[in-house]
Amino acid sequence: MNKKARLIAFYLPQFYPTDLNDSWWGPGYTEWRSVTQARPLFRNHYQPHEPADLGYYDLRLSETREKQAQLAKDAGIEGFCYWHYWMGEGRVLLERPFKEVLESGKPDYPFCLGWANHNWTNKNWTKQSVFLKEENLVEVRYSEEDYIRHFEYVLPAFKDKRYIRVDNKPLFYIWNTADIPNLELFINKWQDLAKKNGLDGVYFVGLLNTLGRLRTEDGKFLTSEMNNVGQLIDEELKLGLDAVNTINTKRAEFLYDGRFKSLFSLALGRFLKYYRLKKYDYRKLIKYMFCEEERRENVWPMILPNWDRSPRAGRIASIYTNTTPEMFKKSLEKAIELVKDKTPEHRIIIIKSWNEWGEGNYLEPDLKYGHAYLNVLKEVML
Repeated sequence: MNKKARLIAFYLPQFYPTDLNDSWWGPGYTEWRSVTQARPLFRNHYQPHEPADLGYYDLRLSETREKQAQLAKDAGIEGFCYWHYWMGEGRVLLERPFKEVLESGKPDYPFCLGWANHNWTNKNWTKQSVFLKEENLVEVRYSEEDYIRHFEYVLPAFKDKRYIRVDNKPLFYIWNTADIPNLELFINKWQDLAKKNGLDGVYFVGLLNTLGRLRTEDGKFLTSEMNNVGQLIDEELKLGLDAVNTINTKRAEFLYDGRFKSLFSLALGRFLKYYRLKKYDYRKLIKYMFCEEERRENVWPMILPNWDRSPRAGRIASIYTNTTPEMFKKSLEKAIELVKDKTPEHRIIIIKSWNEWGEGNYLEPDLKYGHAYLNVLKEVML
């Protein structure tokens, strides 16, 4: 293995109807509904985003999943990280696409699982008023007994020849490590179970917001300072993670706005329950989107092709303007420069995302840019 980088893209399995989605958001609901109903909120605002080659697809179709994999493979992406909604006590959501990928053997394309361990609320996917009280629809539940049940559920995937490995261990991504009551217990339990089932272990990676919070010995959190990224990373790694994937978007927005404007906006939201539409020029924001700590062997950078959450959030969204293929190329080149001195096995870059259309955050061809983003990947990677 001697690649410039190993690119892994998040994959959202939300594009097919389910009984629960029908009951919460109406018959036949998929996130395409939010995508198609989005409208421009300011001059030259690119909305709605319309898919090109794949159309408004249904992920129950194997042909769609195979076309997605071929597009990604041709662009130099190593594999997909399928979001995995294990809610505890055997409850799973949006499981059908990956289940069919696993059982059918198609597409013959690498994958791993990312545990989206967050509650499902009435604000998850659709435009909602900031004054609407957020309510849980499905809450994630944790227990030592459930850790075993969860491992048994993912074990067939871990043993699949397509599963992405790091240091010969299946890669398992965790969205929110802070919500797991005893992360060390969870990790140790899975490491033990993996070895008992003939694996070398599990390679655990956690998402780390670099404008995050520091854990204290009593289990509470303190807001971190801007220069504490290294300490944040160390705090996470000592809990048993093999690596962290840093996301610098909130930190970049804070630095872009400046401390006074950022704190004023935060106070406005807390006390007046009002959030204005937030716009950030990606051409200026990009210089804050990476940190030097991402040169560390066990810290993975993240790149975003674009960001516009208005299909889900309407006028309370954050939107990055001037997100072009040319700017994406700059992000990719910077990320590659950060990982170039690592061992080839660990030159991993996470792409957020392959198909988060409700966040305007995707690589799939659309009617505005066509294959331009994929062509950037080909140009730089292949």
